[in-house]
Amino acid sequence: MRVIRKYANRRLYDTEQSRYVTLEDLRSLVLAEEVFKVEDAKSGEDLTRTILLTIIIEQEQGEGEAEVFSNELLEQFIRIYAMAKPLPLAGYLEQGTRLMMEQQQRMQEQWSQAMRHSPMEMMREVAEENLRFWQQAMGAGMGAGKNASRSQPSDTDAAPDESDTPPDDERR
Repeated sequence: MRVIRKYANRRLYDTEQSRYVTLEDLRSLVLAEEVFKVEDAKSGEDLTRTILLTIIIEQEQGEGEAEVFSNELLEQFIRIYAMAKPLPLAGYLEQGTRLMMEQQQRMQEQWSQAMRHSPMEMMREVAEENLRFWQQAMGAGMGAGKNASRSQPSDTDAAPDESDTPPDDERR
C-alpha cells in the first residue's frame, strides 16, 4: 500500500515516489484505483478519510463541476449523525454508488459499440443481412417447388451460362 505522509506544514509526501504531492495528485491516484493511506508524519494517525473528504470538498466548490451533494442531502447526513443509533449508511452508499458506476460503465460500452460504425455503414449492414435472408428464403422456396414437381433434374435446370445472359446495359 502506498503511504503518503502529512507534515505539520500541511504538505503531503509520497514515500513511494519520494516527492511532495498535491490533493490533485491524490485525486488522480483515486481515479487510477491505486490504494494509498495518508498518515500523520509525527503521530502515525490515519488521516486518509480527512484527506478524501477534503478532495470532495474541493471538487464540490470547483467552478463548472457538477454538485453531487445538495444542501438537502448534506442536512440529511447531519441528521443521521444526530440519531441515537445512526443508520449503517456507509454500506448502502457504497453498494449504491458501486452499482451506479457499473451501470454507467455498461451504458458507455453499449454506446461505443452502437456507434462503432457510421449510420450509413449500419444501414448497409442491415441491407446486406436482409438481402441474404431473402436470397436464402427464395432459394429454399424455389428448390422445394422444383423437387416437388420433378424427381430428376433436367438439362433446363442447369445454371445459365454467362454467355446466355446479356450484359447489364442490354437488359434494360
